[in-house]
Amino acid sequence: MRGRRLHICMHLSCRIPRRFLRVQSLIDLPLRSFMDLKVLVSSLNDFASLSLAESWDNVGLLVEPSPPHTVNTLFLTNDLTEGVMEEALQKKADLILSYHPPIFQPLKRITWKTWKERLVIRALENRVGIYSPHTAYDAVPHGVNNWLAKGLGACTSVPLQPSVAPNYPTKGSYRVEFSACSAENLETVLASVRGMSEVSLMAVRPVRAEGEKQTQVSLNCTQQALPQIVALLSQNSSLYQRTEIISLQKPLLEDTGMGRLCTLEEPVSISVLIERVKSHLGLPHIRLALGAGKSLESQVKTVALCAGSGSSVLKGTEGDLYLTGEMSHHDVLDAVAKGITVILCEHSNTERGFLLELQQVLAAHLQKKISIIVSERDRDPLQVA
Repeated sequence: MRGRRLHICMHLSCRIPRRFLRVQSLIDLPLRSFMDLKVLVSSLNDFASLSLAESWDNVGLLVEPSPPHTVNTLFLTNDLTEGVMEEALQKKADLILSYHPPIFQPLKRITWKTWKERLVIRALENRVGIYSPHTAYDAVPHGVNNWLAKGLGACTSVPLQPSVAPNYPTKGSYRVEFSACSAENLETVLASVRGMSEVSLMAVRPVRAEGEKQTQVSLNCTQQALPQIVALLSQNSSLYQRTEIISLQKPLLEDTGMGRLCTLEEPVSISVLIERVKSHLGLPHIRLALGAGKSLESQVKTVALCAGSGSSVLKGTEGDLYLTGEMSHHDVLDAVAKGITVILCEHSNTERGFLLELQQVLAAHLQKKISIIVSERDRDPLQVA
């Protein structure tokens, strides 16, 4: 019986028309996924909010082809050079995510004269978008600095410059609260407050204080508007005596911000740490400045690090060792004089390795809807000759 059934099945399959077999083969093929550019950009912004980027930075979608624009292939690079752009076009990229923004200073014209202008021209001619996250990726807990810290070994870390909650609902820099007994005086004051710019009236509510009924007013204002509020209230001594001014600060975000201060679970020698950093970054060498009174066998417990150019973030931080891409000559001298050892790895060498981790994390974040590839030509421009 088993052989008879096999014979029948084989016989029936031979009689299936070829056009149906062709349809079945197409069904079995995986469909090529894609995302609308606007939807993809929104997802990228959710992955790392651009509000976390430094105020001086130029982040987000920098070049946008005319809509509608769909993305099948997302191309990751640390620096978008002309050679990398050629690679992206060869690999049919629809959107380039360049960690460093290729457009930083404003462009007054788009001609073939400079290499950055040519990048924009080639991107638009070939309908390729360009997106840059830069310091937003530095700040997030799953970003560049946390990846760099993984090269130190087992450790705990906190941001050197914590980020504040960007969307905290408080408007203004100061809260002003005062109480009034006279409704007539209060209405005069409120009428003046409502006419002021940069002032938000938050609440007006009845309260009982010192055994009498009063009306308590809460308002928020900017630093520029605060003198106007104080001048207004000082015209009425009873109001001014019941006034409280509170400085408002946005709450800090946990594990989010620039740089990292890392505390190793077990101290290690500088020489061991050097080998760990070289292995993590895939480098045959680093640049080293030993802190005053230190040797390669000196122990390291705390490391302050910042991917890229870390002088402004690391400066003044207490630690055994600074790890970054580049620092000015005089900042290195200052650190060494304080007994702090400095390891420099060149700017982009402290960032580029993150792209392989980003490729995996973004694939999961985007639910594998698109292809994500990493540049093979992208590299630090400085080499040892």
